[in-house]
Amino acid sequence: MSETPASTRSDAPTKRVPQVRPATEGWTQKKDAEGRPLLQFASPRRGKPPVHLADLTPDERVQKVKELGLPGFRAKQLATHYFTHYTSDPANMTDLPAAQRDELVAGMLPPLLTEVRRLETDRGDTIKFLWRLHDGALVESVLMRYPGRITLCVSSQAGCGMNCPFCATGQAGLTRNMSTAEIIEQIVRANRLIADGGLGGKKADDHSMERGSNIVFMGMGEPLANYKRVMDAVRIMVAPQPDGLGMSARGITVSTVGLVPAIHKLADENIPVTFALSLHAPDDQLRDELIPVNSRWKVDEALDAAREYFEKTGRRVSIEYALIKDMNDHAWRADLLAEKLNARGRGWVHVNPIPLNPTPGSIWTASEKAVQDEFVRRLNDAGIPTTLRDTRGKEIDGACGQLVATTEDEAAAAAMA
Repeated sequence: MSETPASTRSDAPTKRVPQVRPATEGWTQKKDAEGRPLLQFASPRRGKPPVHLADLTPDERVQKVKELGLPGFRAKQLATHYFTHYTSDPANMTDLPAAQRDELVAGMLPPLLTEVRRLETDRGDTIKFLWRLHDGALVESVLMRYPGRITLCVSSQAGCGMNCPFCATGQAGLTRNMSTAEIIEQIVRANRLIADGGLGGKKADDHSMERGSNIVFMGMGEPLANYKRVMDAVRIMVAPQPDGLGMSARGITVSTVGLVPAIHKLADENIPVTFALSLHAPDDQLRDELIPVNSRWKVDEALDAAREYFEKTGRRVSIEYALIKDMNDHAWRADLLAEKLNARGRGWVHVNPIPLNPTPGSIWTASEKAVQDEFVRRLNDAGIPTTLRDTRGKEIDGACGQLVATTEDEAAAAAMA
């Protein structure tokens, strides 16, 4: 493909820059019978994780406690320990009858995540967790302290079926969907660590009142491909304590690579989460290769659905855009993106360019700073609010697109089993 001519704007540079095509490196992309990148929407059949308190509604919790031979009010006591004190340890639940405590906790709060490895940045303000699920599947989550907020990046699937060639998570395909409780457990475990003072970046003796304020579904997996469990988890996040985590929906971000029917469903949920569309290219020719699901739902369809989300919720949409050198960072693509966004109105969208996390010698590398700055400038000049995203955790492979279970991780998990 030859480079599309520069914008007709008078300040457009005349320099022609190369067009690098997306290609996998070090792995073979799965293809269907027609040679197209394989998309996995259905979760492979595997043994289900044990039913957990967080998988149940408040009424269902009461019913299950009664089935275990205890009065129903014990369900709220358990929920208080789990959702308010962030503990599953029966030793901390002295308000429960000692003779039945262990049995009750085992039946209602079975273990879901086993910590295999924890990596921290030098300052300790970013922590990446590697978790082993009950069936040996591995997932990761990343906890980050920023000024004024604490963000947890959670996984919603083990692996991913969207097969994007630049994302490490999708290389092995989709292992399975995570359960509602497995998603929630990532938050509860992170909140326990925060309250115990385990997250650096803040000088204080008492962290007991601290907890994660922001949740982003940008870990492993395509959240909208696991729609029901993700939305059940969101409902628990926003439910008042002790029935849930008591979080603000505005602090929760649900992302997608563009599953248009699911975006329409999300817009009708009446839960004002932040919606993020991982676009990465404004033209179908490149996005078909970069984001294989674009073969199902094109750029304009995804943007129309995103605009509908804004209209129904009043919540400004985020457009995520990984800037990749000579692949999608051309000035004309910034202009095209601005044109498409402005054609759908003003004030409804915010663009987050993300410098790709570079690998030495790879075609997948970050844009040069001058190119990056020009891309951002063009969007801002066109009236599109644009903020370059601060990516955390690159040194521990915890940044965007870097989450993947390696052979080393699998060996560590096997040794613990």
